Amino acid sequence: MIPEVWAPRAAAVALRAPSRGDDIPLQRREGGWWRADIELESGEEYGFVLDGADAARPDPRSRRQPRGVHDLSAVFDPGEHEWRDAAWTGRQLAGGLVYELHLGTFTPEGTLDAAAERLAHLVDLGVDFVELLPVNSFNGVHNWGYDGVLWYAVHEAYGGPAAYQRFVDACHAAGLGVIQDVVYNHLGPSGNYLPEFGPYLRDAEANTWGSSIDLDEAEVRRHIIDNALMWLRDHHVDGLRLDAVHALVDNRPVHILQELAESADALSAHLGRPLTLIAESDMNDARLIAAREADGYGLTAQWSDDYHHALHVALTGETSGYYADFAPLSALVKASTRGFFHDGTWSSFRSRNHGHPIDPRIPTWRLVTFSQDHDQVGNRAAGDRLSQSLDEGGLAIAAVLTVLSPFTPMLFMGEEWAASTPWQFFTSHPEPELGEATARGRRAEFARMGWDESIVPDPQDPETFQRSKLRWDEKDAGVHARILGLYRRLIALRRLRGEFADPDFRAVEAAADEERRWFRLRRGRSEIVVNFAPEAVSLPLAGADEVLLATDPRATIDDGELSLPPRSAIVVTLAGG
Repeated sequence: MIPEVWAPRAAAVALRAPSRGDDIPLQRREGGWWRADIELESGEEYGFVLDGADAARPDPRSRRQPRGVHDLSAVFDPGEHEWRDAAWTGRQLAGGLVYELHLGTFTPEGTLDAAAERLAHLVDLGVDFVELLPVNSFNGVHNWGYDGVLWYAVHEAYGGPAAYQRFVDACHAAGLGVIQDVVYNHLGPSGNYLPEFGPYLRDAEANTWGSSIDLDEAEVRRHIIDNALMWLRDHHVDGLRLDAVHALVDNRPVHILQELAESADALSAHLGRPLTLIAESDMNDARLIAAREADGYGLTAQWSDDYHHALHVALTGETSGYYADFAPLSALVKASTRGFFHDGTWSSFRSRNHGHPIDPRIPTWRLVTFSQDHDQVGNRAAGDRLSQSLDEGGLAIAAVLTVLSPFTPMLFMGEEWAASTPWQFFTSHPEPELGEATARGRRAEFARMGWDESIVPDPQDPETFQRSKLRWDEKDAGVHARILGLYRRLIALRRLRGEFADPDFRAVEAAADEERRWFRLRRGRSEIVVNFAPEAVSLPLAGADEVLLATDPRATIDDGELSLPPRSAIVVTLAGG
């Protein structure tokens, strides 16, 4: 590797490589780039000294940080891995099912190699894509991954970049695509030396997590796009989940999201396999996923929190905060048939009108929906899952309406067996003052929302992290085994019946009874009927031809009348189906 770095703020840059003796001055090139005309060997450690400082800084494009984000980088050659996935042709998101996991808590070991040993479970379940929470390098041993400061490096505690390549290879050998969660809207609070090199941040502008990324700078945009291409090209990843794109402030004529989509499409054509970009967005604006020919950005898909909110309220009855607008079952009807609940309507949480309608010609699979995910579990005061508050009937309903929704379903690790473990907010900041500030801020945030501070776990307490690890020994017993069996049957049913993959918004119908708490969702010639109420309900169901699945064996259909037990769901085909 020839060492080079973009450092327009430096008057002098030197290379520090302990194996080479004294620091080696770099030569300034055009555009604020610096370069040393030497070749570093694979594994060789190095860093950059800015303006004669005592300490060397890691390479902003470091591929490996063997001793953490404050220390020297190490050369990593991605071409050294002998890939075994030459026959892998990729996977289209359409018709797929995504499984979101956090490497540190997915297995007891918390590593990429350990996660690879659990892939058989995902294959047996029927998963198509594994979505990894961020793996880029951050300070400390464990956290969620959204405090990364070196976007090109794989966190060493997970196994580093070589283990990452092995993991992707193993996924492809098992028939699983890999989606990597990436964060381009902010940098973490510890180990971020990028501002010493160049104008990466807009210090006068901030979002929820810190200073905004300066997307007016061409080299900063290049830093992002090159990073995205690195995952897709060098690590053979099949897609990226783009974190909180609503926090990307872009004043350029062509939005960075469109540039990312164009770059991914070009690489996809070159590689001969599909590449997926999924946006997490709070904007409820389908322009992100509309075709560029229709003045959209051309991303593959985006998350729809509205479906989660409507389903969560129907299941739990919680109506505080942003859940307030989703109290009636009609919210689930609208989210199921139109994608967004807020599509220009009043949002009481935001105190303004919010969102835009989705063109019904956009395929339904371009929305990724879920009943649980890392945010909606981990950002609760106690990090409690649905399994810690719902009865078995409620968990079964959540499974049915997640897997058989009109959209691309996503599961959160352990959801498929109603995991008993919480998934809490955890950090391991080595700096005591930062750790205390994080814990104090967490408690204050929930106190403002009316929660009892005593139930908010200390994110710095190692036990908070340990409590969040999955217990694999529980999945084959009792209620866990029954819920796991239900998810397997639902995923198999979704593949068996073509109507559950039909992407046409106009082929989806829904209705609900607010008082009796039933909900109906029609997908072509199949119909899902749900009873959210704690008592049995009867309703007409003309033309029912075959029961495809019932979550309660007491459900009956007699002479066109459906009797549905409390907290249960049934899936039937209609005449001619």
